[in-house]
Amino acid sequence: MLYTELLELWDESVQAMNIKDWQGALNKLEQITEPTSRTLFNTASAHLALGQLDLALQALDLTICKDERLAIAFFQRGAVMMQIDRLEEALSDCIWAQEHMRGNVVIDYRQLGLQFKLYSWQVLYNTAAVYCRMGQWDQANKVLLSANQERGGSRGGNIEVALDNILRKEVLAPVLVPGGVVFRPKKEDVEQLQQRDFLGKAKVISSMIPNDDFGGFEPLRPQKPGFYEPKVDGARDSRYMRLSVPYVAQEQGHLTVPRGAVVFILAEEDRDGIATVIYDGQRGLLPVSVLEPIDVRISKGKKENKFPNGIPFPPGLMPPTRPRPPNPNPAPPPRVQFTSGSPPPSYTTATHKSPASELPNITSNQTASSAHLQDVGSVVVKVHYTYTVALSVPLNAPYHEVKEQIAHKLGQPTNQLRLRHKPHGSQVLIPLNGEVESGPMMQDVAEGGRVTLWCQKEDPLTNYTILYQMVALYDYMAQGPEDLEFSEGDTIDILGEVNEEWLEGHCAGTTGIFPSSFAYRENANINRGQAKEEDDLQYSSI
Repeated sequence: MLYTELLELWDESVQAMNIKDWQGALNKLEQITEPTSRTLFNTASAHLALGQLDLALQALDLTICKDERLAIAFFQRGAVMMQIDRLEEALSDCIWAQEHMRGNVVIDYRQLGLQFKLYSWQVLYNTAAVYCRMGQWDQANKVLLSANQERGGSRGGNIEVALDNILRKEVLAPVLVPGGVVFRPKKEDVEQLQQRDFLGKAKVISSMIPNDDFGGFEPLRPQKPGFYEPKVDGARDSRYMRLSVPYVAQEQGHLTVPRGAVVFILAEEDRDGIATVIYDGQRGLLPVSVLEPIDVRISKGKKENKFPNGIPFPPGLMPPTRPRPPNPNPAPPPRVQFTSGSPPPSYTTATHKSPASELPNITSNQTASSAHLQDVGSVVVKVHYTYTVALSVPLNAPYHEVKEQIAHKLGQPTNQLRLRHKPHGSQVLIPLNGEVESGPMMQDVAEGGRVTLWCQKEDPLTNYTILYQMVALYDYMAQGPEDLEFSEGDTIDILGEVNEEWLEGHCAGTTGIFPSSFAYRENANINRGQAKEEDDLQYSSI
Protein backbone atom coordinates (compact mmCIF):
# COMPACT_ATOMS: atom_id res chain seq x y z
CA MET A 1 0.00 0.00 0.00
CA LEU A 2 1.35 3.42 -0.95
CA TYR A 3 2.11 5.80 1.88
CA THR A 4 -0.01 8.50 0.25
CA GLU A 5 -3.03 6.16 0.25
CA LEU A 6 -2.47 5.32 3.91
CA LEU A 7 -2.07 9.01 4.74
CA GLU A 8 -5.28 9.94 2.92
CA LEU A 9 -7.37 7.24 4.65
CA TRP A 10 -5.80 8.10 8.01
CA ASP A 11 -6.66 11.79 7.60
CA GLU A 12 -10.23 11.03 6.49
CA SER A 13 -10.76 8.79 9.55
CA VAL A 14 -9.52 11.56 11.86
CA GLN A 15 -11.87 14.05 10.22
CA ALA A 16 -14.75 11.63 10.82
CA MET A 17 -13.78 11.31 14.49
CA ASN A 18 -13.82 15.08 14.84
CA ILE A 19 -17.56 15.05 14.08
CA LYS A 20 -18.19 11.94 16.27
CA ASP A 21 -18.79 9.69 13.25
CA TRP A 22 -17.15 6.64 14.83
CA GLN A 23 -18.56 4.09 12.40
CA GLY A 24 -17.45 6.15 9.41
CA ALA A 25 -13.97 6.40 10.93
CA LEU A 26 -13.87 2.60 11.36
CA ASN A 27 -14.86 2.14 7.73
CA LYS A 28 -11.92 4.30 6.62
CA LEU A 29 -9.47 2.57 8.97
CA GLU A 30 -10.54 -0.90 7.80
CA GLN A 31 -9.53 0.06 4.23
CA ILE A 32 -5.89 0.38 5.33
CA THR A 33 -4.27 -2.90 4.27
CA GLU A 34 -1.01 -2.25 6.15
CA PRO A 35 -2.01 -0.53 9.39
CA THR A 36 0.54 1.01 11.75
CA SER A 37 0.54 1.08 15.54
CA ARG A 38 -0.98 4.58 15.51
CA THR A 39 -3.85 3.73 13.16
CA LEU A 40 -4.58 0.58 15.21
CA PHE A 41 -4.69 2.70 18.37
CA ASN A 42 -7.23 4.95 16.63
CA THR A 43 -9.28 1.86 15.74
CA ALA A 44 -9.35 0.86 19.42
CA SER A 45 -10.45 4.38 20.40
CA ALA A 46 -13.35 4.22 17.91
CA HIS A 47 -14.48 0.82 19.30
CA LEU A 48 -14.33 2.19 22.84
CA ALA A 49 -16.50 5.14 21.83
CA LEU A 50 -19.08 2.65 20.45
CA GLY A 51 -18.88 0.50 23.59
CA GLN A 52 -17.31 -2.48 21.79
CA LEU A 53 -14.78 -3.51 24.44
CA ASP A 54 -13.83 -6.89 22.90
CA LEU A 55 -13.04 -5.34 19.52
CA ALA A 56 -11.14 -2.51 21.21
CA LEU A 57 -9.08 -5.11 23.09
CA GLN A 58 -8.21 -6.90 19.85
CA ALA A 59 -7.10 -3.62 18.24
CA LEU A 60 -4.90 -2.82 21.24
CA ASP A 61 -3.32 -6.29 21.04
CA LEU A 62 -2.37 -5.57 17.42
CA THR A 63 -1.07 -2.14 18.43
CA ILE A 64 1.33 -3.66 20.95
CA CYS A 65 2.41 -6.26 18.38
CA LYS A 66 3.37 -3.39 16.06
CA ASP A 67 5.17 -1.40 18.78
CA GLU A 68 6.16 -3.38 21.88
CA ARG A 69 7.46 -0.28 23.70
CA LEU A 70 4.41 1.99 23.31
CA ALA A 71 3.59 2.76 26.95
CA ILE A 72 0.28 4.49 26.10
CA ALA A 73 -0.97 1.25 24.46
CA PHE A 74 -0.23 -0.83 27.60
CA PHE A 75 -1.88 1.86 29.72
CA GLN A 76 -5.04 1.89 27.58
CA ARG A 77 -5.25 -1.91 27.36
CA GLY A 78 -4.88 -2.26 31.13
CA ALA A 79 -7.85 0.08 31.63
CA VAL A 80 -9.95 -1.97 29.17
CA MET A 81 -8.93 -5.20 30.94
CA MET A 82 -10.30 -3.83 34.20
CA GLN A 83 -13.67 -3.13 32.59
CA ILE A 84 -14.04 -6.77 31.51
CA ASP A 85 -12.71 -8.14 34.87
CA ARG A 86 -9.44 -9.58 33.54
CA LEU A 87 -7.57 -8.28 36.58
CA GLU A 88 -4.37 -10.33 36.39
CA GLU A 89 -3.75 -9.21 32.81
CA ALA A 90 -4.70 -5.63 33.70
CA LEU A 91 -2.12 -5.60 36.50
CA SER A 92 0.51 -6.96 34.10
CA ASP A 93 -0.25 -4.20 31.57
CA CYS A 94 0.09 -1.53 34.28
CA ILE A 95 3.48 -2.94 35.27
CA TRP A 96 4.62 -2.97 31.61
CA ALA A 97 3.36 0.59 31.12
CA GLN A 98 5.39 1.74 34.13
CA GLU A 99 8.41 -0.17 32.79
CA HIS A 100 8.19 1.51 29.37
CA MET A 101 8.00 4.94 31.04
CA ARG A 102 11.79 4.37 31.43
CA GLY A 103 11.94 6.33 34.68
CA ASN A 104 10.39 9.46 33.16
CA VAL A 105 7.81 11.45 35.09
CA VAL A 106 5.89 12.25 31.89
CA ILE A 107 5.90 11.21 28.22
CA ASP A 108 4.58 13.78 25.74
CA TYR A 109 3.09 12.08 22.66
CA ARG A 110 2.49 15.30 20.72
CA GLN A 111 5.55 14.60 18.55
CA LEU A 112 3.79 11.42 17.38
CA GLY A 113 0.52 13.25 16.70
CA LEU A 114 -1.35 12.40 19.96
CA GLN A 115 -2.39 15.41 22.02
CA PHE A 116 -1.90 13.61 25.34
CA LYS A 117 0.70 13.48 28.11
CA LEU A 118 1.05 10.22 30.05
CA TYR A 119 2.15 10.81 33.64
CA SER A 120 3.71 8.21 35.91
CA TRP A 121 1.12 8.89 38.63
CA GLN A 122 -1.69 7.94 36.21
CA VAL A 123 -0.13 4.49 35.68
CA LEU A 124 0.21 4.03 39.45
CA TYR A 125 -3.39 5.17 39.90
CA ASN A 126 -4.65 2.43 37.54
CA THR A 127 -2.43 -0.09 39.35
CA ALA A 128 -4.14 0.83 42.63
CA ALA A 129 -7.53 0.50 40.90
CA VAL A 130 -6.64 -3.10 39.94
CA TYR A 131 -5.64 -3.91 43.55
CA CYS A 132 -8.98 -2.49 44.72
CA ARG A 133 -10.87 -4.88 42.45
CA MET A 134 -8.72 -7.74 43.79
CA GLY A 135 -9.57 -6.81 47.36
CA GLN A 136 -5.96 -5.94 48.27
CA TRP A 137 -6.72 -2.61 49.91
CA ASP A 138 -3.40 -2.29 51.77
CA GLN A 139 -1.43 -2.77 48.56
CA ALA A 140 -3.64 -0.23 46.78
CA ASN A 141 -3.07 2.29 49.56
CA LYS A 142 0.70 1.74 49.34
CA VAL A 143 0.72 2.29 45.56
CA LEU A 144 -1.31 5.51 45.89
CA LEU A 145 1.08 6.86 48.53
CA SER A 146 3.96 6.33 46.10
CA ALA A 147 1.92 8.01 43.35
CA ASN A 148 1.33 10.99 45.63
CA GLN A 149 5.08 11.61 45.67
CA GLU A 150 5.34 11.71 41.86
CA ARG A 151 5.81 15.11 40.23
CA GLY A 152 3.44 15.83 37.36
CA GLY A 153 0.78 18.14 36.05
CA SER A 154 -3.02 17.83 36.09
CA ARG A 155 -2.88 15.65 39.20
CA GLY A 156 -4.92 18.04 41.35
CA GLY A 157 -6.64 16.31 44.28
CA ASN A 158 -7.25 12.99 42.50
CA ILE A 159 -4.80 11.09 44.69
CA GLU A 160 -6.18 12.51 47.93
CA VAL A 161 -9.76 11.63 46.94
CA ALA A 162 -8.63 8.14 45.91
CA LEU A 163 -6.98 7.59 49.30
CA ASP A 164 -10.23 8.50 51.04
CA ASN A 165 -12.14 6.08 48.81
CA ILE A 166 -9.74 3.26 49.70
CA LEU A 167 -10.22 3.94 53.40
CA ARG A 168 -13.96 3.53 52.78
CA LYS A 169 -13.18 0.46 50.59
CA GLU A 170 -14.72 1.96 47.47
CA VAL A 171 -13.48 0.68 44.09
CA LEU A 172 -11.58 3.25 42.00
CA ALA A 173 -12.58 3.95 38.39
CA PRO A 174 -9.74 3.47 35.86
CA VAL A 175 -8.17 6.38 33.98
CA LEU A 176 -8.31 6.17 30.14
CA VAL A 177 -7.21 8.32 27.23
CA PRO A 178 -10.19 10.65 26.56
CA GLY A 179 -12.43 9.81 23.62
CA GLY A 180 -11.58 11.71 20.47
CA VAL A 181 -7.91 12.03 21.46
CA VAL A 182 -6.27 10.01 18.67
CA PHE A 183 -3.07 9.95 16.65
CA ARG A 184 -3.18 12.50 13.82
CA PRO A 185 -0.97 12.66 10.72
CA LYS A 186 1.42 15.54 10.28
CA LYS A 187 -0.15 18.63 8.79
CA GLU A 188 2.79 19.06 6.40
CA ASP A 189 2.29 15.54 5.02
CA VAL A 190 -1.45 16.07 4.54
CA GLU A 191 -0.86 19.32 2.65
CA GLN A 192 1.40 17.46 0.21
CA LEU A 193 -1.56 15.26 -0.81
CA GLN A 194 -3.05 18.11 -2.83
CA GLN A 195 -2.08 17.99 -6.48
CA ARG A 196 0.11 20.84 -7.62
CA ASP A 197 0.98 22.01 -11.08
CA PHE A 198 4.71 22.64 -10.83
CA LEU A 199 5.19 23.29 -14.56
CA GLY A 200 2.38 25.83 -14.90
CA LYS A 201 0.54 26.80 -18.05
CA ALA A 202 2.15 27.88 -21.30
CA LYS A 203 2.01 31.58 -22.15
CA VAL A 204 2.61 33.28 -25.49
CA ILE A 205 5.56 35.62 -25.17
CA SER A 206 5.65 36.90 -28.75
CA SER A 207 3.55 36.23 -31.83
CA MET A 208 3.62 37.09 -35.51
CA ILE A 209 -0.17 37.31 -35.57
CA PRO A 210 -1.39 40.92 -35.36
CA ASN A 211 -3.45 41.82 -32.29
CA ASP A 212 -2.69 38.47 -30.70
CA ASP A 213 -4.19 38.20 -27.21
CA PHE A 214 -1.60 37.14 -24.69
CA GLY A 215 -1.09 37.71 -20.97
CA GLY A 216 1.73 37.83 -18.53
CA PHE A 217 3.08 41.32 -19.28
CA GLU A 218 1.78 44.81 -18.74
CA PRO A 219 1.77 46.85 -22.00
CA LEU A 220 4.26 49.63 -22.39
CA ARG A 221 3.23 53.06 -21.28
CA PRO A 222 4.96 56.46 -21.49
CA GLN A 223 7.34 57.26 -18.65
CA LYS A 224 6.55 60.27 -16.51
CA PRO A 225 9.15 62.34 -14.66
CA GLY A 226 9.52 61.36 -11.05
CA PHE A 227 9.08 57.96 -9.44
CA TYR A 228 7.66 54.94 -11.17
CA GLU A 229 5.08 53.05 -9.13
CA PRO A 230 3.64 49.88 -10.71
CA LYS A 231 -0.09 49.30 -10.68
CA VAL A 232 -1.27 47.14 -7.81
CA ASP A 233 -4.65 45.50 -7.48
CA GLY A 234 -5.57 46.44 -3.91
CA ALA A 235 -8.36 43.90 -3.63
CA ARG A 236 -6.04 41.06 -4.68
CA ASP A 237 -2.99 41.93 -2.57
CA SER A 238 -4.85 43.14 0.53
CA ARG A 239 -5.07 40.88 3.57
CA TYR A 240 -8.26 42.60 4.73
CA MET A 241 -11.68 41.11 3.96
CA ARG A 242 -15.26 42.17 4.67
CA LEU A 243 -18.14 39.93 5.78
CA SER A 244 -20.93 39.80 3.24
CA VAL A 245 -23.41 38.29 5.74
CA PRO A 246 -23.43 38.12 9.55
CA TYR A 247 -21.85 35.00 11.01
CA VAL A 248 -22.60 33.39 14.38
CA ALA A 249 -20.03 31.00 15.87
CA GLN A 250 -21.26 27.40 15.69
CA GLU A 251 -18.09 25.51 16.65
CA GLN A 252 -15.30 25.96 19.12
CA GLY A 253 -12.70 28.47 17.97
CA HIS A 254 -15.04 30.31 15.56
CA LEU A 255 -15.85 34.02 15.92
CA THR A 256 -19.19 35.85 15.91
CA VAL A 257 -18.84 38.78 13.48
CA PRO A 258 -21.53 41.20 12.23
CA ARG A 259 -22.14 41.96 8.59
CA GLY A 260 -19.82 44.52 7.01
CA ALA A 261 -17.08 44.07 9.62
CA VAL A 262 -13.50 44.11 8.33
CA VAL A 263 -11.21 41.26 9.40
CA PHE A 264 -7.53 40.54 8.78
CA ILE A 265 -6.59 37.22 7.14
CA LEU A 266 -3.87 35.68 9.31
CA ALA A 267 -3.59 32.28 7.60
CA GLU A 268 -4.84 30.87 4.32
CA GLU A 269 -7.88 28.62 4.12
CA ASP A 270 -7.53 24.91 4.85
CA ARG A 271 -9.17 21.98 3.10
CA ASP A 272 -12.50 22.67 4.82
CA GLY A 273 -12.68 26.26 3.59
CA ILE A 274 -11.89 27.78 7.00
CA ALA A 275 -9.46 30.71 7.36
CA THR A 276 -7.76 32.07 10.47
CA VAL A 277 -8.62 35.75 10.98
CA ILE A 278 -8.19 38.52 13.54
CA TYR A 279 -11.22 40.61 14.49
CA ASP A 280 -11.48 43.14 17.33
CA GLY A 281 -8.20 41.90 18.81
CA GLN A 282 -9.34 38.26 18.87
CA ARG A 283 -7.95 35.39 16.80
CA GLY A 284 -10.42 32.80 15.48
CA LEU A 285 -11.84 30.95 12.49
CA LEU A 286 -14.31 32.04 9.80
CA PRO A 287 -15.56 30.29 6.67
CA VAL A 288 -14.19 31.78 3.46
CA SER A 289 -17.64 31.68 1.87
CA VAL A 290 -18.82 34.65 3.98
CA LEU A 291 -15.79 36.82 3.14
CA GLU A 292 -15.42 39.19 0.22
CA PRO A 293 -12.34 41.22 -0.80
CA ILE A 294 -12.16 44.96 -0.27
CA ASP A 295 -10.06 47.48 -2.13
CA VAL A 296 -7.73 49.16 0.35
CA ARG A 297 -7.00 52.51 -1.23
CA ILE A 298 -4.56 55.10 0.04
CA SER A 299 -5.78 58.66 0.17
CA LYS A 300 -4.12 61.21 -2.07
CA GLY A 301 -2.68 63.13 0.85
CA LYS A 302 -1.05 60.02 2.34
CA LYS A 303 0.25 58.92 -1.04
CA GLU A 304 1.94 62.25 -1.60
CA ASN A 305 3.54 62.23 1.84
CA LYS A 306 4.77 58.65 1.54
CA PHE A 307 8.40 58.29 0.48
CA PRO A 308 8.24 56.27 -2.75
CA ASN A 309 10.38 53.21 -3.36
CA GLY A 310 10.92 53.63 -7.08
CA ILE A 311 13.64 55.35 -9.13
CA PRO A 312 14.60 58.76 -7.67
CA PHE A 313 15.01 61.99 -9.59
CA PRO A 314 18.44 62.75 -11.03
CA PRO A 315 20.52 65.17 -8.92
CA GLY A 316 20.14 68.89 -9.50
CA LEU A 317 22.61 71.04 -11.40
CA MET A 318 23.91 72.86 -8.30
CA PRO A 319 24.83 71.16 -5.03
CA PRO A 320 23.21 72.54 -1.87
CA THR A 321 25.10 75.24 -0.03
CA ARG A 322 26.55 74.57 3.39
CA PRO A 323 25.13 76.41 6.40
CA ARG A 324 27.25 79.34 7.54
CA PRO A 325 28.17 79.84 11.19
CA PRO A 326 26.45 82.79 12.87
CA ASN A 327 29.80 84.33 13.89
CA PRO A 328 32.52 83.90 11.22
CA ASN A 329 35.34 85.02 13.59
CA PRO A 330 34.54 83.73 17.05
CA ALA A 331 36.81 84.79 19.87
CA PRO A 332 39.12 82.01 21.06
CA PRO A 333 38.25 80.57 24.45
CA PRO A 334 40.37 81.81 27.34
CA ARG A 335 43.37 79.64 28.10
CA VAL A 336 43.40 78.29 31.62
CA GLN A 337 46.73 78.43 33.46
CA PHE A 338 47.33 75.82 36.15
CA THR A 339 49.93 76.36 38.80
CA SER A 340 52.27 73.65 39.92
CA GLY A 341 50.30 73.18 43.15
CA SER A 342 46.84 72.95 41.55
CA PRO A 343 45.64 69.44 40.71
CA PRO A 344 44.22 68.65 37.26
CA PRO A 345 40.42 68.74 36.89
CA SER A 346 38.65 65.55 37.89
CA TYR A 347 36.70 63.24 35.57
CA THR A 348 33.43 64.64 36.89
CA THR A 349 34.33 68.22 36.04
CA ALA A 350 35.35 67.13 32.54
CA THR A 351 31.98 65.53 31.84
CA HIS A 352 29.92 68.32 33.45
CA LYS A 353 30.87 71.71 32.01
CA SER A 354 30.85 74.78 34.20
CA PRO A 355 29.39 78.13 33.08
CA ALA A 356 31.56 80.27 30.79
CA SER A 357 31.81 83.04 33.38
CA GLU A 358 33.59 80.72 35.80
CA LEU A 359 36.25 79.45 33.38
CA PRO A 360 38.78 82.29 33.81
CA ASN A 361 38.50 82.13 37.61
CA ILE A 362 39.92 78.61 38.11
CA THR A 363 42.51 78.88 40.88
CA SER A 364 44.25 76.65 43.35
CA ASN A 365 40.94 75.86 45.11
CA GLN A 366 39.79 73.80 42.10
CA THR A 367 39.24 70.74 44.32
CA ALA A 368 36.45 72.55 46.15
CA SER A 369 34.81 73.61 42.90
CA SER A 370 34.99 69.99 41.63
CA ALA A 371 33.20 68.82 44.76
CA HIS A 372 30.56 71.48 44.18
CA LEU A 373 30.09 70.30 40.58
CA GLN A 374 29.67 66.72 41.75
CA ASP A 375 26.88 67.85 44.05
CA VAL A 376 24.97 69.65 41.33
CA GLY A 377 25.80 67.16 38.54
CA SER A 378 23.51 64.37 37.31
CA VAL A 379 23.91 60.99 35.62
CA VAL A 380 21.63 59.12 33.19
CA VAL A 381 20.64 55.67 34.50
CA LYS A 382 19.38 53.10 31.98
CA VAL A 383 17.58 50.13 33.60
CA HIS A 384 17.02 46.81 31.76
CA TYR A 385 13.78 45.20 33.04
CA THR A 386 11.15 43.34 31.02
CA TYR A 387 11.34 46.65 29.17
CA THR A 388 13.99 49.40 29.27
CA VAL A 389 13.53 52.68 31.15
CA ALA A 390 15.83 55.66 31.67
CA LEU A 391 15.94 58.31 34.36
CA SER A 392 18.25 61.07 35.53
CA VAL A 393 19.50 61.06 39.12
CA PRO A 394 22.04 63.21 41.01
CA LEU A 395 25.60 62.04 40.73
CA ASN A 396 25.98 61.81 44.51
CA ALA A 397 22.72 59.87 45.02
CA PRO A 398 23.18 56.71 47.15
CA TYR A 399 22.03 53.33 45.96
CA HIS A 400 18.93 53.09 48.17
CA GLU A 401 17.51 56.38 46.80
CA VAL A 402 18.14 55.28 43.21
CA LYS A 403 16.45 51.94 43.92
CA GLU A 404 13.38 53.73 45.32
CA GLN A 405 13.15 55.90 42.19
CA ILE A 406 13.49 52.84 39.93
CA ALA A 407 10.82 50.95 41.91
CA HIS A 408 8.48 53.96 41.60
CA LYS A 409 9.19 54.14 37.86
CA LEU A 410 8.46 50.41 37.36
CA GLY A 411 5.52 50.31 39.78
CA GLN A 412 7.05 47.45 41.83
CA PRO A 413 7.79 47.07 45.56
CA THR A 414 11.31 48.13 46.49
CA ASN A 415 12.05 45.02 48.59
CA GLN A 416 11.37 42.72 45.61
CA LEU A 417 13.81 44.36 43.18
CA ARG A 418 17.51 43.51 42.78
CA LEU A 419 19.93 45.77 40.91
CA ARG A 420 23.19 44.67 39.26
CA HIS A 421 25.78 46.26 37.00
CA LYS A 422 28.77 45.20 34.91
CA PRO A 423 32.17 46.55 35.99
CA HIS A 424 34.36 48.08 33.34
CA GLY A 425 35.94 45.39 31.14
CA SER A 426 33.87 42.55 32.68
CA GLN A 427 30.84 40.58 31.50
CA VAL A 428 29.81 39.43 34.98
CA LEU A 429 26.80 41.12 36.59
CA ILE A 430 27.70 42.30 40.10
CA PRO A 431 24.89 43.14 42.57
CA LEU A 432 24.75 46.69 43.95
CA ASN A 433 25.52 46.23 47.65
CA GLY A 434 25.36 48.92 50.31
CA GLU A 435 21.68 49.75 49.84
CA VAL A 436 21.78 51.91 52.97
CA GLU A 437 22.28 55.62 53.59
CA SER A 438 26.01 55.25 54.18
CA GLY A 439 26.47 53.08 51.10
CA PRO A 440 28.31 54.03 47.91
CA MET A 441 26.98 56.62 45.48
CA MET A 442 26.18 56.47 41.78
CA GLN A 443 29.39 58.32 40.93
CA ASP A 444 31.30 55.16 41.90
CA VAL A 445 29.81 53.19 38.98
CA ALA A 446 29.22 56.05 36.50
CA GLU A 447 31.20 56.03 33.26
CA GLY A 448 30.96 58.99 30.91
CA GLY A 449 27.92 60.37 32.71
CA ARG A 450 25.95 57.10 32.21
CA VAL A 451 25.11 54.05 34.30
CA THR A 452 23.59 50.82 32.96
CA LEU A 453 21.79 48.59 35.49
CA TRP A 454 19.98 45.25 35.24
CA CYS A 455 16.83 44.89 37.36
CA GLN A 456 14.98 41.70 38.31
CA LYS A 457 11.84 41.14 40.34
CA GLU A 458 12.12 38.39 42.93
CA ASP A 459 9.16 36.43 44.31
CA PRO A 460 9.42 35.35 47.97
CA LEU A 461 9.69 31.60 48.57
CA THR A 462 7.62 29.75 51.14
CA ASN A 463 8.28 26.32 52.66
CA TYR A 464 11.78 26.25 51.12
CA THR A 465 15.25 26.59 52.60
CA ILE A 466 17.50 28.79 50.48
CA LEU A 467 21.12 27.65 50.77
CA TYR A 468 22.59 30.56 48.83
CA GLN A 469 22.02 32.64 45.67
CA MET A 470 23.68 32.66 42.26
CA VAL A 471 23.57 34.94 39.21
CA ALA A 472 23.04 33.55 35.68
CA LEU A 473 26.01 34.01 33.36
CA TYR A 474 24.17 32.86 30.21
CA ASP A 475 20.64 32.11 28.98
CA TYR A 476 19.50 28.54 29.67
CA MET A 477 16.60 26.99 27.74
CA ALA A 478 14.76 24.16 29.47
CA GLN A 479 15.49 20.75 27.93
CA GLY A 480 12.73 18.94 29.86
CA PRO A 481 9.82 19.54 32.27
CA GLU A 482 12.15 19.29 35.28
CA ASP A 483 14.63 21.96 34.04
CA LEU A 484 14.75 25.56 35.29
CA GLU A 485 14.74 28.18 32.53
CA PHE A 486 16.34 31.58 33.09
CA SER A 487 18.05 34.47 31.31
CA GLU A 488 21.41 36.15 31.69
CA GLY A 489 21.57 38.24 34.86
CA ASP A 490 18.67 36.50 36.67
CA THR A 491 19.13 35.75 40.37
CA ILE A 492 18.67 32.06 41.24
CA ASP A 493 17.84 30.81 44.74
CA ILE A 494 19.74 27.55 45.32
CA LEU A 495 17.54 24.98 47.09
CA GLY A 496 19.86 21.95 46.85
CA GLU A 497 22.74 20.31 45.00
CA VAL A 498 21.88 17.32 42.80
CA ASN A 499 25.54 16.46 42.08
CA GLU A 500 28.77 18.24 41.18
CA GLU A 501 27.37 19.50 37.85
CA TRP A 502 23.64 20.11 38.51
CA LEU A 503 21.87 22.28 41.06
CA GLU A 504 18.23 22.69 42.07
CA GLY A 505 17.05 26.28 42.22
CA HIS A 506 14.19 28.75 42.00
CA CYS A 507 13.82 31.70 39.64
CA ALA A 508 10.81 33.84 38.70
CA GLY A 509 8.32 31.58 40.48
CA THR A 510 9.63 28.34 38.88
CA THR A 511 11.59 25.55 40.56
CA GLY A 512 13.83 23.09 38.69
CA ILE A 513 17.37 21.90 38.02
CA PHE A 514 20.09 23.52 35.87
CA PRO A 515 23.82 23.11 35.11
CA SER A 516 26.00 24.78 37.74
CA SER A 517 28.36 26.12 35.03
CA PHE A 518 25.63 28.51 33.79
CA ALA A 519 25.72 30.64 36.96
CA TYR A 520 28.15 32.00 39.53
CA ARG A 521 27.94 32.74 43.24
CA GLU A 522 26.90 36.27 44.18
CA ASN A 523 29.39 38.18 46.34
CA ALA A 524 32.06 35.55 45.48
CA ASN A 525 35.59 36.84 44.91
CA ILE A 526 37.70 35.88 41.95
CA ASN A 527 40.14 34.19 44.35
CA ARG A 528 39.13 30.52 44.28
CA GLY A 529 40.69 29.79 47.68
CA GLN A 530 38.68 32.47 49.42
CA ALA A 531 35.47 31.35 47.68
CA LYS A 532 36.10 27.77 48.85
CA GLU A 533 36.55 28.93 52.47
CA GLU A 534 33.21 30.80 52.27
CA ASP A 535 31.44 27.69 50.92
CA ASP A 536 32.89 25.48 53.67
CA LEU A 537 31.82 28.00 56.30
CA GLN A 538 28.28 28.22 54.85
CA TYR A 539 27.80 24.42 54.67
CA SER A 540 29.14 24.01 58.20
CA SER A 541 26.52 26.51 59.43
CA ILE A 542 23.76 24.60 57.59
